[in-house]
Amino acid sequence: METSTPTFQDLLLQLQQKTELVNLGGGKKRIDSEHQKGKLTARERIDYLIDSGSRFLEIGAFAADGMYEEEGGCPSAGVVTGIGYVSGRMCVIVANDATVKAGAWFPMTAKKNLRAQEVAMENRLPIIYLVDSAGVFLPMQNEIFPDKEHFGRQFRNNAKMSAMGIVQIAAIMGSCVAGGAYLPIMSDEAMIVDKTGSIFLAGSYLVKAAIGETVDNETLGGATTHCEISGVTDNKYESDQECLDAIRKIFGTLGENQKAGFDRIEPRDAGISGEQLLEIFPMERVKPYDMLEVISGIVDRGEIDEYKKDYGKTLICGTARIDGWAVGIIANQRKIVKTAKGEMQMGGVIYSDSADKAARFIMNCNQRNIPLVFLQDVSGFMVGSKAEHGGIIKDGAKMVNAMANSVVPKFTIVVGNSYGAGNYAMCGKAYDPRLIYAWPTAQMAVMSGASAAKTLLQIKVASLKKTGKVISEEDEKQLLEEITNKYNEELSPYYAAARLWVDGVIDPRETRNLISMGIEAANHAPITERFNVGVIQT
Repeated sequence: METSTPTFQDLLLQLQQKTELVNLGGGKKRIDSEHQKGKLTARERIDYLIDSGSRFLEIGAFAADGMYEEEGGCPSAGVVTGIGYVSGRMCVIVANDATVKAGAWFPMTAKKNLRAQEVAMENRLPIIYLVDSAGVFLPMQNEIFPDKEHFGRQFRNNAKMSAMGIVQIAAIMGSCVAGGAYLPIMSDEAMIVDKTGSIFLAGSYLVKAAIGETVDNETLGGATTHCEISGVTDNKYESDQECLDAIRKIFGTLGENQKAGFDRIEPRDAGISGEQLLEIFPMERVKPYDMLEVISGIVDRGEIDEYKKDYGKTLICGTARIDGWAVGIIANQRKIVKTAKGEMQMGGVIYSDSADKAARFIMNCNQRNIPLVFLQDVSGFMVGSKAEHGGIIKDGAKMVNAMANSVVPKFTIVVGNSYGAGNYAMCGKAYDPRLIYAWPTAQMAVMSGASAAKTLLQIKVASLKKTGKVISEEDEKQLLEEITNKYNEELSPYYAAARLWVDGVIDPRETRNLISMGIEAANHAPITERFNVGVIQT
């Protein structure tokens, strides 16, 4: 049965509903339980901590979405992370969500924490840890404990950030056990909430089992113990609110840091309204459209100064301003374009001339110290004998090389397709964008759903025939439907967000604010490297 194409409003409603669900964490009962203990939830702590009326840019809201269902689920991977303002200073905030498995660490929790630390390190932003965690989720310890990108990497990052001069403030507002105890103590300042905060390498039960000592957790590692006897923590506070107020006071004394010096003037409104932007973008995946019209809904006054406008037309390159910030934009042109030779080029496909143009434009932006914004709706690079004879691999490699070696910050928005090597060339997650978000219309995979399903069907049918099984036309149709449904699920932007291939899924009308905040964060980190592309074949 054919299904109708959803409207943009349908997708935005789904985004709203999914956001509201993950914001509940472990659910209302668990939230009430935290309140009965006199504690705020992770999101309430962040709301209290950040400046009134300021924006909090959440990173990884949909992390672990649909994962760990056998373990009861893990909304937002059991931790809330993002960029916010505290006493006027931009910072990264990491808050364990004790309503989700007592804040225990799942594999995606570790990945999300490391992503937050990466954002702090790349942008030289101070970081605040609001600690309330039962430690590693033991049933999955083999997926979180010993590897390079596992639990222990965060303590390595603590040490590295300290050496980099990045301020780290930790507040122990609940449990802090075992290896996790090192995180707050490797921070610059460690505070603790009396009666609810505790920190120890081993809790009372394990102590009893290991050495036979009988001791309660408060005596073992409560606020009084660590502030008056061990000296592990600096100061204790009577409530979450009092502790968070203390963090605000600390941030009110931080000195200014150096800047990268990105250019900004008085912001202007976009060329078209957010509602018009939604109307412009087509829901039909294969329908061509003019990406310049989309850009007009993102950049100030809708103005872009195009680079090599009449060359390499399937990629739009140009300088513009977003919320006053100067940016270089690289975007896939989705309409069918005509070359000077009269040839027609498919929209969303990267040809040799467009790859060459983009590489040169990236070099120019690095020379001029202009951040780069990539707008992805890409089907991949052009294929076929003509493209191969024309050197598409060489030109594509040139673009990837320039993009990968870029020293100015990069920001990626996946608005539509993100297929195959096109994802790489347009600064996918593997190429270190400072932030990467997707619209609800985004799809990410090696190839489109239709192409992949037919390919996978051929493989499956051939495999079954080798075993002597007879496949009827009806069986093939059923197999194709099953394969298509599974593949389409994996194409979803929420599937990508769950695995942190993107930092989140956003309403397109938030794109300007997100990029502006990202550039503001990046402006805290002076660029100390010179752009060098290494060896490129010409």
